[in-house]
Amino acid sequence: MLVIVWPSRMLTTAAPRIDERLVAALGRLDDPTLPIAEINRRLGLVAEALGLTRPSYQQVRVIVHQLRSQSRSPRVGETLLEISFRVKPPTAILDALAP
Repeated sequence: MLVIVWPSRMLTTAAPRIDERLVAALGRLDDPTLPIAEINRRLGLVAEALGLTRPSYQQVRVIVHQLRSQSRSPRVGETLLEISFRVKPPTAILDALAP
């Protein structure tokens, strides 16, 4: 969604909080070989496809750093996404986090 402020300048809207579906998608999109800016652009496309407001770069950066600082299984992001779309029950995260 674009908001036109002046004819020569356009600003995008950004959400102060990230929807849980986007956090789950972020877990899947995160690739340590990519810059966070690229991950933010990709997450913005996911947000638009879901009809949600794009998250701010700052929020994405904070969450990506948190995700990268934790050792996690690649299944965790996938499981979170499946939980957010109600494909799996919330307790499925316990199985994904188990060693």
